[in-house]
Amino acid sequence: MLELFTVVDNVYYITIASIGIPVNTLAIVILSLRKCGLSRCTTHYLVAMATADLMVIITDIVLYQLVHSFYRGSFLHLTPACIVIDFLLFVSSDCSVWFTVTFSADRFVTICCRKLKLKYCTVKTAAVILSTACTVFFLKNVPIFIMRETKIVVDNVHWSCQMKPSYYTEVGWVVYDWFDKVLTPLLPFILVLLFNALTVRSILMANRIRRGLRSQNTEEKHSDPEMESRRKSMILLFAISSSFILLWSPYVINFLYYQTVAIDPRFYNDSLYIFERVGYMLLGLSCCTNAFIYGVTQSKFREQFITAVKYPLALINRGLTFKLN
Repeated sequence: MLELFTVVDNVYYITIASIGIPVNTLAIVILSLRKCGLSRCTTHYLVAMATADLMVIITDIVLYQLVHSFYRGSFLHLTPACIVIDFLLFVSSDCSVWFTVTFSADRFVTICCRKLKLKYCTVKTAAVILSTACTVFFLKNVPIFIMRETKIVVDNVHWSCQMKPSYYTEVGWVVYDWFDKVLTPLLPFILVLLFNALTVRSILMANRIRRGLRSQNTEEKHSDPEMESRRKSMILLFAISSSFILLWSPYVINFLYYQTVAIDPRFYNDSLYIFERVGYMLLGLSCCTNAFIYGVTQSKFREQFITAVKYPLALINRGLTFKLN
């Protein structure tokens, strides 16, 4: 069973890397051009989210999962390289999660706090918030260089890395592990749900009031651009947040399980090991979903995406036509 799961695991990661890298790269380019009808502040958050997702795919799926499966014995398997990859993976994962929180907060302030919007929803504020988050999570993950140790030594060469056994037993490391999981993703779960609930509540109340005023002024039915804009904002926010919560849930459940029963995940039986791996697989998928959500919920982004995909095909077709002539 484990052998079959390993094959499925490898195919899955190859697929995620093949789709996630070009899609996120294209999303970064399209959003950076600012032709999607989004504010510059919102665009900053979405570009940051796509960049963090791309970094997770590169560090986790390409440098860790695929290299470990298909290029055994490469310099990336050396213990120092392994630890650095783990460090970059944790930093990018934390940033990916918290950029989702900052985006939810930005939508909340934009829609619900009109007075605060003028000061908070600016490019400068977005840059400060995003850079501060990166710095905090860089420092927060520095202990990774201490908690990891060599997994195997061959001819005095240190290969691969793993958690020290004391990480799951010593009080200090147990506290750090709880702090790590609370910070990412338990606290973000709560904040995202809170921001979403308040934002949706505000939108529904505003729409109800606006609909009542419009019905008093005229009996004719006309499209309302402001209500349509709010509806699209609510759909985008809800889609991104729901995707984040659903895809991170197995990872959280696994953490709560091994903390509750006080078991080292290295000693999992086959079923628990597969569940743990599925949790990590879904984390990889979470780094590919946002770009597709933009395409489904934002018509201008979808138009730019289709144009970008068609452009190289048009060049190839033009080159073939030129050669034939």
